[in-house]
Amino acid sequence: MAKKKNNITEDLPPAPVTAQPITETIEKNYMPYVMTVIVSRAIPEIDGFKPSHRKLLYTMYKMGLLTGPRTKSTNIVGATMKLNPHGDAAIYETMVRLTRGNGALLHPFVDSKGNFGKHYSSDMAYAASRYTEAKLDPFCAEIFGGIDKDAVDMTDNYDATMKEPVLLPTSFPNVLVSPNMGIAVGMASKICSFNLGEICDGTITLLKNPNTTTEELLDIIKAPDFSGGAGIVYDREKLRTIYETGEGSFTLRARYVYDKNENCIDILEIPYSTTIELILKKITDMIKDGSLKEVTDARNEIDLHGFKLTLDLRRGTDPEKLMAKLFKKTPLQDNFACNFNILIDGTPRTMGIREILTEWIRFRMTCVKRELTFDLGKKKEKLHLLLGLGEILLDIDKAIRIVRETEKEDDVVPNLMKGFDLDRTQAEYIAEIKLRHLNREYITERISEINSLQKEIDELSSIIESEAKLKRYISKQLAHIKNKYAVPRRTRLIYEDDITDYQDEEHIENYSVRLVLSRDGFFKKITHLSLRASTLRGSDEYKLKEGDAVILEEDAENTDELIFIGSKCRMYKSRVADFEQVKASSLGEFIPAKLDFEEGERVISMKALKSYEPSHNIIYIFENGKGVKIPVSSYETKTNRKKLINAYSDASPLAAAIYESEPTDILITTSSGKGIIINSSLIPIKSTRTSAGVALITMKKTDRVVTASKDFDKETSSLQGLHKTKIPASPSAIKK
Repeated sequence: MAKKKNNITEDLPPAPVTAQPITETIEKNYMPYVMTVIVSRAIPEIDGFKPSHRKLLYTMYKMGLLTGPRTKSTNIVGATMKLNPHGDAAIYETMVRLTRGNGALLHPFVDSKGNFGKHYSSDMAYAASRYTEAKLDPFCAEIFGGIDKDAVDMTDNYDATMKEPVLLPTSFPNVLVSPNMGIAVGMASKICSFNLGEICDGTITLLKNPNTTTEELLDIIKAPDFSGGAGIVYDREKLRTIYETGEGSFTLRARYVYDKNENCIDILEIPYSTTIELILKKITDMIKDGSLKEVTDARNEIDLHGFKLTLDLRRGTDPEKLMAKLFKKTPLQDNFACNFNILIDGTPRTMGIREILTEWIRFRMTCVKRELTFDLGKKKEKLHLLLGLGEILLDIDKAIRIVRETEKEDDVVPNLMKGFDLDRTQAEYIAEIKLRHLNREYITERISEINSLQKEIDELSSIIESEAKLKRYISKQLAHIKNKYAVPRRTRLIYEDDITDYQDEEHIENYSVRLVLSRDGFFKKITHLSLRASTLRGSDEYKLKEGDAVILEEDAENTDELIFIGSKCRMYKSRVADFEQVKASSLGEFIPAKLDFEEGERVISMKALKSYEPSHNIIYIFENGKGVKIPVSSYETKTNRKKLINAYSDASPLAAAIYESEPTDILITTSSGKGIIINSSLIPIKSTRTSAGVALITMKKTDRVVTASKDFDKETSSLQGLHKTKIPASPSAIKK
């Protein structure tokens, strides 16, 4: 007998160890679990539901809650456990998200009464199931239509005691209307919601023309739409990627209003992917660490009227700049990452919008065909019975006599079959007719349905047999659903040009600098301290490459914005702070490489700006002798754009670009050694950036403008006689 010590059996022979390859272990033990999680739990199917959603809603449907009154949520949870044995807490949590009270869906499936929490709050817990009541929302009629007419396959529940649907015969693409998220093993799914009306329109378009492109769908299904509203930063290229591949992300922004009287900002809608607690925590942390001095208090003011987060501002705070800062640093702006992974015939597939709608159309056509086939069978059965009833109309007395003279009850049906040449089904129907109905009026009224019934049968048969008619039938259903249930978009579109970007300038040290630009495109940012040191050493000249020369030199501040005008109709934006400080003895930074110029493009001009003054202009002078004045404000953008295309006209190569803060004299010289001096006030202002301008100087065809400058020695004798008061002006020879 084995000895025992401390309840542990000792001296027993070791258990036999059977070697098993890891691949076999994974295949036999792990893979079944993986497939169960993917197929039966986490990934939605083409009807837009996970198994837990489907089991819950079908249970409520069988309980009569589509038309009946609300019942306690506990009753629903208990009944659902016959299909979904995962515990009452998991079932109730599933139901909470589907309710109108929770507000997670654009079109809730459950009409609720009581506290079901809010999807935008992690702290607002829902009440226990014994305190709340629910029933199916009338909208659910569109997901159960045809379920009792063999529209979808039915399968056994977990203990084979009752049947449940494999899918729900949704009469609209619910998979794109209801948001869904699931994490399986090795894969996940995250589907955003879209506007029901737009989805119906897009599906109808695809039904009419299967070759509808993604670009055309983008014009119909404009962007995702969420129950919480907020705004989506509209980037058509990003959305096109999502629509085509089913993967990608877009940006959501909160909606706010500024109360001038109270000097506070009320945030009324937040991104669907975040919560008020996360936002409040981040704002509170920023207030505590001193990085949000503009806000004195932040508080949750959610009440019966809906969501509200209020921020009290310090006097003098610019609300637009503050919100730009908060959008950048808090979850008031958040990204929604899409992964349209859906089970199609039991296989997970990541698909774009067009492919999903195509698969839904295929699924829906099967459902409708099965439903209509069921109706057709019922109508044919009824027609068959009525045709038999019509036979006895010819001799009702004979039918009564056969029944009366038959000795045994079991012989009534066979005798009717012989007497009127009926089959057993018809004879059974006639035998069951009440005595009071064996009159000519009743029978005549019944058989009068034969013609209309025959028309209905022919119509159903033609729809079932024709794919085109089947698609038209589905289109009519979608149009009806849109008219009955569609609501305006809640998530508004925000275009990038309407966004004010926050520039984190607090950490940028501000000081005076000298900016130097050479003809070959080399740029220097030199501090005045460094310039004074160079002067003291006697080396006040800037180092340049051989053959290069300084074309622009100006004083600025380190926080100023810099614009560079290129030779290929582009303007490049940056900041003085983006460039390193250098000494006068350094070549500096090569602008075309630094700012990613187009190949072969060179720098024409540069200007440091503190602001885009509406009264200031940029004067463009072209080689063909024309010139134009464009307001600097035309180049102001709310977004932090680094490059503007079509900054000026491409009708002729650009000879010079001159910044004008007030009228000034400009010297224009040509390749023939001639020139004119005109005042910039003569050059007209154009609001269109690509305007070709007006003629400033008359030249021969072989001549061209080579230079134009406002920085020249106005007293030099060689320029006498060049001053002109009208344009276009004839040039005069420049004396040597």
